[in-house]
Amino acid sequence: MSSLRPVAGPPASVVEALAAWLEAPAEPEPLIVETSGSTGRPKRVVLSRRAVRASGEATAEVLGARGQWLLALPATYVAGVQVVARSLAAGHRPVLLDDHPGFVEAAAAMTPGVPHLVSLVPTQLFRLLDDPAATAALQRFHTVLLGGGPIDPGLRVRAGAAGVRVVATYGSAETAGGCVYDGWPLPGVRLRLEDDGRVAIAGPTLFDGYDGDPALTAEVLVDGWFRTSDAGRLLPDGRLELLGRVDDLVVSGGVNVPTPVVARRLRAHPGVAAAEVLGVEDPEWGRRVVAWVVPAGGAGASAGGPAPDLEGLRDWVAAEHPRAWAPRQVVLLDAVPLLPNGKTDRLALRGMVEG
Repeated sequence: MSSLRPVAGPPASVVEALAAWLEAPAEPEPLIVETSGSTGRPKRVVLSRRAVRASGEATAEVLGARGQWLLALPATYVAGVQVVARSLAAGHRPVLLDDHPGFVEAAAAMTPGVPHLVSLVPTQLFRLLDDPAATAALQRFHTVLLGGGPIDPGLRVRAGAAGVRVVATYGSAETAGGCVYDGWPLPGVRLRLEDDGRVAIAGPTLFDGYDGDPALTAEVLVDGWFRTSDAGRLLPDGRLELLGRVDDLVVSGGVNVPTPVVARRLRAHPGVAAAEVLGVEDPEWGRRVVAWVVPAGGAGASAGGPAPDLEGLRDWVAAEHPRAWAPRQVVLLDAVPLLPNGKTDRLALRGMVEG
């Protein structure tokens, strides 16, 4: 059995339900995608057929291809719904990974003579690139859409070197899936940054609201704009660069510092094995940007010599980002403290420098 309010059921049943929904002669009742925010609060996102179709049409225009999609993501989430909808709109039933022993076999089952497309998350792409047969299969795809979380630049370089075309997507259930491709909004989608650096989105792909939660709907849908929980900045050429969640921004000396971006840059340093970056209270700066660094080889020395020092790491960050983002303090560690669930113990880190 399958349902679209919310979208539920095995992939094959979801495909059949979406096919009937997309082909209905009149605008059908919106579907509902169940999701949850970072706090775990359940949300039921209401998406009209108009929004789903608008997203699919814009995607085809930007990618320059209409073809058959391989469903390698859960069909009940918005990314999976869009894979099915785009494939059906192009006149092709999607190939379901669940129907085959693995990715290589699923790719081989796709219709010849038409563009082949797939949506993946970074972990999936990473693993497929480790398999020569899967990499060869990926090379035959017109495009691999990559979303669902932060993308390591090294992964994209690796995919490109292997001859795999990757397009990074940003979006959410509230925007009918990815609505920004490689930093550029899809046709018809508009972006703006609010005073706190928050990304706001408008356009034909927006959801109708949260089912059963008018208060939350009113909080995030304001005058036709969806106020995301993500911070960003516009690069000189106009592309959107995501900086992490708004909660991860640290105001230090009047400057918004995206700590996840700084941490990602530090982790790319050849003498750094691991790094975390947080803001701590400071009488001069308001909040001081502090980096906890595990040197390659341990806190005493890196694999290639002495452990990296503060000025060297500040220069490393400033080579790619504003110098105001660079940490003002570096704490060397043998290992990053973790909570039982494997996440970084932020309280333990702050306890090392506060009080």
